[in-house]
Parts: sequence; C-alpha cells; structure tokens
Amino acid sequence: MAGGKEPIEVKFRLFDGTDIGPNKYDPATTVTALKEFVLARWPQDKDIIPKTLNDVKLINAGRILENNKTLAESRVPVGEVPGGVITMHVVVRPPQSDKSGIALISLLFIQSPISLYV
Repeated sequence: MAGGKEPIEVKFRLFDGTDIGPNKYDPATTVTALKEFVLARWPQDKDIIPKTLNDVKLINAGRILENNKTLAESRVPVGEVPGGVITMHVVVRPPQSDKSGIALISLLFIQSPISLYV
C-alpha cells in the first residue's frame, strides 16, 4: 500500500439492508473510486438502481462523503476497532417525480431504511 499504510476494510450497506463487500482499500482511494466500485457491483435485482455516480451518496458516521476526498480523509476513527470493518451507508438519489408528483425517498436512520411518500 502507498506510504506503508494498512488497507482499510469497508462494506457498503444498501438501502434495503444488504451489503456489498467487505473489501480492502488503500487509504488513498478516493470517494469517487469507491462509488465506481459500488456502481459496478450493484445488484441488478433491486427496485432502485443508480445510473451515475451523482445518483449515489456514501455516508460514514452520519457524514456525506465528498467525491474528491480520500478514504483516509473521510473516515472517522473514533470508536473504530483496529482491523474492524467500516460500514458505509449508500443512499440513492430518488427518481424524478412521476405524473402524480409522488417520489419514493429512502432515508437512513441508525442503519434502518424508512420509506416516505412526498
């Protein structure tokens, strides 16, 4: 790994509670690269499938991660167990409203998906 830093193990929790990973990443990996990984491995049997990187938000410890930041810059080490797996939540931008003005929005509260109609 670059700079002799240990790889960081991450799994991605989808809106329905299923996971992608865990996999190990170099701390210099960007959030954009992580999103590309998630998109490439997104289960095609899901009702909601992101089409672009902009459709995906990664959340770690309640913070939305910025695309240009690295994994090392984005992680929150407080409370992490050395060698433990970091769970990042994946939120997908809801589809545009249909003719009736109803869009399904997925929100995450304490690792539990909640669906609201607005």
